[in-house]
Amino acid sequence: MSDRGAAPLARITEQPIDETAVHAAVDGPECGAILVFRGVIRNHDGGQSVSSLEYSSHPDAERFLADVVAEEAQRSGVALAAVHRVGALEIGDAALVAASAAPHRGEAFAALERLVERIKHEIPIWKRQHFASGSSEWVGL
Repeated sequence: MSDRGAAPLARITEQPIDETAVHAAVDGPECGAILVFRGVIRNHDGGQSVSSLEYSSHPDAERFLADVVAEEAQRSGVALAAVHRVGALEIGDAALVAASAAPHRGEAFAALERLVERIKHEIPIWKRQHFASGSSEWVGL
């Protein structure tokens, strides 16, 4: 169970994400809703077949992620956690696992959606998609 006074879980890792740890970071007896978002690598984008991708991050990305998770937890009053993976990923691998927990589902859904959108738009993490055609492109630069 999470210690509500502790800093929220916010990490960048090259290892596969421990989804159980993300869930546990927000779990608590006061929570009637616990949501886990698992963003995975899909096999297509923009009409092209994706074979794999790699994520790169700014050296301070984990600090920026921690700030966003803490800000959203404070703003919403909802327990939040997020772990983003970097490095080489294959189709089906989890790139982002984020969780929210709240007494009621509405606030948990709203907080998790806002957190995921902020991570996507504000954290300096970039991906390079490799296509089946042999070409690649950077996204988010």
